Amino acid sequence: MGRTYDVYGVGHALVDIQYTVSSESLAALDIEKGIMTLIDEERQQHLLQALEIDPILSASGGSAANTVIGIANFGGRAYYACRLGQDEWGDFYLKDLDEAGAASNPANRTAGRTGQCLVFITPDADRTLNTFLGVSSDLDLAHIEAEVIADSQYIYLEGYLLSSDAGFAACRHAQQLARQHDTAVAVTLSDPFMVATFKDRFTELVSSGVDLLFCNEQEAYAFSGQKTRDTAAAAVLETVPMACITCGADGALLCQQDSTVLIPGVQVEALDTTGAGDLFAGGVLFGLTHGYSFADAGKLGTYASAQVVAQYGPRLEDKLSGKIDTILAHFA
Repeated sequence: MGRTYDVYGVGHALVDIQYTVSSESLAALDIEKGIMTLIDEERQQHLLQALEIDPILSASGGSAANTVIGIANFGGRAYYACRLGQDEWGDFYLKDLDEAGAASNPANRTAGRTGQCLVFITPDADRTLNTFLGVSSDLDLAHIEAEVIADSQYIYLEGYLLSSDAGFAACRHAQQLARQHDTAVAVTLSDPFMVATFKDRFTELVSSGVDLLFCNEQEAYAFSGQKTRDTAAAAVLETVPMACITCGADGALLCQQDSTVLIPGVQVEALDTTGAGDLFAGGVLFGLTHGYSFADAGKLGTYASAQVVAQYGPRLEDKLSGKIDTILAHFA
């Protein structure tokens, strides 16, 4: 008997609020360019007052949420486990998630502020994240739903969760439940700074059983301790049976024990790299849960990643559910 959901995602629930700014403006605001930085509410309010410009876009986000929504965009069935505040942003988030085609538990809300991520896009298409987690930081193992994991083909764990004791415990609990119910485990490393800072937690999570690992080159270097693409891929494959390493415009390495294949990148004019890795993971997970080969799943992910880079925001404007054959033909 089939399972209800293709993927059960676990991650932070953040409303992405996007701004276009210059690199000089980031420097003036003392914001480190190109990485994710956790900030408190006071710092967030300071930045909002100092910006004095309107955002270009707001959408339900968080890394794993972007992936779950990407799966739904392909026509897949995805569920998102998260924590929201009982506020207007929480209402917005749930409505936005539902309209995107992803399921969630509306009871996982609490008094307090829904998390927000200030996303700064510079003219070079780079994205810089300043994240106020809000009540999303309260996500713990009590919010993990065993019955939904049992009814899913994969779980997908967001590496950003490993920054807190509660988030790490939630990931380990979800992983253990997945093993009990023969649900495959996928993990994204999320950010090179995260990997470097919480290396022991990532190592424990991976060594406890991960079927598919997602990362970019910088994260692969941080996790493996290697300094070249090929040696990092080989080192990662010593820890997991399958891995995807995204390589920017070059495409993505699909790694298995018996082969490593580079899926070439789709050439587009880059406007905003927000969500590129998330949408790649969404395409791959959709493909693997719908009978496509690892290589074809990688092509779906590579195409989706390119499309989101060519627009602002982490949400694809066009549905890809009716375009799969065309997408695969692009790589023929």
